[in-house]
Amino acid sequence: MREINGQEVTEEQVDAWVAEAEAGYDIEELRTRGRRTRGRTAAKVVPVRFTDEELAALMQRADREHLNRSEAIRRAVHDWATT
Repeated sequence: MREINGQEVTEEQVDAWVAEAEAGYDIEELRTRGRRTRGRTAAKVVPVRFTDEELAALMQRADREHLNRSEAIRRAVHDWATT
């Protein structure tokens, strides 16, 4: 038996997915899925490495300001780049 995200995939689920696919998909609806863009075009993903200590400090500040990690990093970069 196969799993997706730790959940067992049953034959009934596979049959439902097949029926959904055979019925067809609304292409315009599929195009609206996913993350919203942050600007006029898709944003770029830039991998950055942090030490455990740097990441802990980042997350402490993000938690204090009620930000997620990405928002905190974007804000820090913006503040650094514009001052």
